[in-house]
Amino acid sequence: MLSPALADPDPVVLFEHGTLYNASGEPAPPTAAVDLDHAAIRRPGTDVSLITYGGSLPKVLAAAQQLADEGIDAEVIDLRTLRPLDGATIAASVARTHRAVVVDEAWRTGSPAAEVSARIAEESFHDLDAPVERVCSAEVPIPYARQLEEAALPQTADVVTAAHRAVD
Repeated sequence: MLSPALADPDPVVLFEHGTLYNASGEPAPPTAAVDLDHAAIRRPGTDVSLITYGGSLPKVLAAAQQLADEGIDAEVIDLRTLRPLDGATIAASVARTHRAVVVDEAWRTGSPAAEVSARIAEESFHDLDAPVERVCSAEVPIPYARQLEEAALPQTADVVTAAHRAVD
């Protein structure tokens, strides 16, 4: 997303997720230019929409795979940008799945997850078969110790648990 951000004539603020610096794996194949105004569906599904962005995406994809192993077909939406927020992609996904889990590493209070949840309630209320679930960080300063940090941040198991609450 760096290349289209640099080419955009408007101001763009890019946040890098520090824990992804140590991530390893095969680089993604080159793709067409990234659209900064629209979310991406990283995994199609029919049972529940898992909505996230940034550093939570790998955990949510892992949760979707775990849910698939359990017979739950989860759609994963990568918001990519928070402003503008792609409400149309979110609404279309909720219309397909009828359930939503919003995953955000920010605190629950006043977070992007709160805004996404509010928009789902405003724009897709009649499509929902269950309340919107939010998986957010504990409302504490993020600890330095790794084990405490992991306890404070949303993890794959938390996403799976929230998805089960939405689906069951």
